[in-house]
Amino acid sequence: MLLAGLLHLINHRKAQASYGRHMKPTAPARMVPARVAWFLQEMPALLMPLLLMHLSRQYSTMGRAILLKTFCLHYFHRTFVYSLLTRGQPFPLSVMTTGGFFCFLNGFLQGHYLLHCAQFDEKWSAGLVVFYIGMAINIHSDYILRNLRKPKEIVYKIPAGGLFEYVSGANYFGELVEWFGYAIVTWSLPGFSIAVFSLCFIGPRAYYHHKYLQYFQKINDPCFCTVDSFIPNFSYLCCRFYKEHFKEYPRFRKALIPFIF
Repeated sequence: MLLAGLLHLINHRKAQASYGRHMKPTAPARMVPARVAWFLQEMPALLMPLLLMHLSRQYSTMGRAILLKTFCLHYFHRTFVYSLLTRGQPFPLSVMTTGGFFCFLNGFLQGHYLLHCAQFDEKWSAGLVVFYIGMAINIHSDYILRNLRKPKEIVYKIPAGGLFEYVSGANYFGELVEWFGYAIVTWSLPGFSIAVFSLCFIGPRAYYHHKYLQYFQKINDPCFCTVDSFIPNFSYLCCRFYKEHFKEYPRFRKALIPFIF
């Protein structure tokens, strides 16, 4: 998983996975509605630990049960709450399939470790607090993003409130805090693997998202945004759109980590 995260970081230095606002102008032929895609993609990460728990004959200690429920809680929310409330654009089938495969592997890896190998050490229990703080940030940020637009409204707006006052990717920041809290409390290679993978995946995505909003307000020539410009693979119309609509984007706002990055 660590290797997969690093490979993703290397392969997506100039362009992000093609979904959401990073969707390519020529959309793939096979698309899946956002709610269905998120539901099917996240489900394996929840089902695998539950299946392993059902098949396991080894009694789980209280500490392991707490860690397992903590992991499952994240994916329960992503599967049954976030996916059913999202108003995102349709997903390419290939992106959903890749995401689902990753969730399957992650669910198996974390589930197996938490059931058979994990040891709950009270000195790392602060990681649980970090995890739940991150989850609260993530859920609140998603709530702000969902309510930027009315149902069926197609318009882009600058999010405000909560940690969006400090970073462009408050929802991403919350998820990273979750996984690094999880890594601390498990103090394990699988735990740190998912934290590092998340950083490699959503870190650059948050950075490019921030630059899209920040950079377009600074240029005067809308034709300047080409494949060779600072922001790659963005069309003339997109460049003009952000230039006209996001001129007052807060300059002090960072991309992912408040006051730092």
